[in-house]
Amino acid sequence: MAVTGNGNRDESGPGPLAGLRVVELAGIGPGPFAAMLLADLGADVVRVDRPGGGGLAVDPAYDLTNRGKRSVLVDLKSADGPARVLDLVERADVLVEGFRPGVAERLGVGPADCHARNPRLVYGRMTGWGQQGPLAQTAGHDIAYIAVTGALGMIGNPGEPPAVPANLVGDYAGGSLYLVIGVLAALQHARTTGTGQVVDAAIVDGTAHLTAMIHGMMAAGGWQDRRGANLLDGGCPFYGTYETSDGGYMAVGALEQQFYDTFTELLGIADGAPARKDLARWGELREVVAARFRTRTREEWTAVFEGTDACVAPVLSLREAPHHPHLAARGTFTDFGGITQPAPAPRFSATPSAVTGGPAQPGAHTESVAADWDVPALLPKDV
Repeated sequence: MAVTGNGNRDESGPGPLAGLRVVELAGIGPGPFAAMLLADLGADVVRVDRPGGGGLAVDPAYDLTNRGKRSVLVDLKSADGPARVLDLVERADVLVEGFRPGVAERLGVGPADCHARNPRLVYGRMTGWGQQGPLAQTAGHDIAYIAVTGALGMIGNPGEPPAVPANLVGDYAGGSLYLVIGVLAALQHARTTGTGQVVDAAIVDGTAHLTAMIHGMMAAGGWQDRRGANLLDGGCPFYGTYETSDGGYMAVGALEQQFYDTFTELLGIADGAPARKDLARWGELREVVAARFRTRTREEWTAVFEGTDACVAPVLSLREAPHHPHLAARGTFTDFGGITQPAPAPRFSATPSAVTGGPAQPGAHTESVAADWDVPALLPKDV
């Protein structure tokens, strides 16, 4: 527990953001995940949940995107709801919200309302389409956002529908991570100048930004604008996945010549494989590689390639991943509250972070937040 500059306590955890205060207006998807990242790094994140809940039907006890946070209940549509949130904002460094454009303003907790109480506040806005543009007021989910940026169209086999990469590329990579980057950059500016600002993090913007290298390769003539025809999209026979005799899969990424030589030697095809630079024979090379992988199980091939520079690894399931020897040795996953989950990332030499609390139950921390943040108005009238 840390003590803030105004003498109040907070519930910051270990990590480089200890002492930072964040207000999160409850939502779903990328906003909560971004706030979880800030909590993982040590920030005291207070989630403002709505009475009765909302969003996806996930048991709050298992919603890991709310780990390490505290929760208070505030009805923003009640007469005194906005005032309670603004009391928190006055004592905060950051606010994160994921409403459609204009909703926070109508509720009385938009940027102008918040900056009137706290000019140094970094106001982080998380949406799919952004605050402006023809689709800004339109509903959407990850799959639509990544579809229009060209990212979804890159993923999958030629002649087949694009493969859906869960909600990792849009919501979390193009959304949450860019919101956190923006918030941290704006915090630096606020601490230098004393002036906060609004961070408009749109999933379409972040996802498009992720394709920067591909656009460069396409402009240079090194990338075809179609699925399964390129070096990094499964079109290359030595960068892809192959089925094993037991129905498992191995992932191959032997791009450089020296790694490819090791790969073909260990796979047992060094003397019979077509030349890797002969694109016209890539189909033949793929068949040779695939046939060889089907002769052994995933476990057997893992043993063959383990610890070598062949750039080959087994394709593991979510339940298998925490038991991989390398991930286990690094503590990439951790167990907290009976739930196996990813540990905080990245890692810091001087201010290491850790999971310090399970998923925040709605309203469970009203009393502690009211005391630590000196906001007695959060307490029920009869307390």
